[in-house]
Amino acid sequence: MNDADAYKRGMKTRTEMLGQAYVDRATNQATDFNKDFQAFITRYAWNDVWNRPGLERKTRSMLTIAILAGLGREDEFKLHVRSCRNAGVTRDEVKEILMQVAIYAGVPAANTGFRLAREIFEQQDKEEGK
Repeated sequence: MNDADAYKRGMKTRTEMLGQAYVDRATNQATDFNKDFQAFITRYAWNDVWNRPGLERKTRSMLTIAILAGLGREDEFKLHVRSCRNAGVTRDEVKEILMQVAIYAGVPAANTGFRLAREIFEQQDKEEGK
């Protein structure tokens, strides 16, 4: 597979997971400074890793949430919590992921994760009129 094909497949996966609006914003805000990085993560993260056959997308999404919570990467954590339902991850599963994070990455990381996830879920409920 050449770089153009890898980019195209990665962009498809990225859009399916994060949503068209987010991907459009990210690509429209690309500058000469960061456009190579945007292409890089699309090819390698969203194609080469997310499209590997070894784990289903739901599992990858759950792992990503746990890792980002444990590392304290709040912006990326919120992005992946917001989009995890696109992979079939439920709110109860997010809760269980964060319980696991509390034990293996620390209570402060899980505490922040719970706060951020709650904010995301409340925002989604408001957007959906719940």
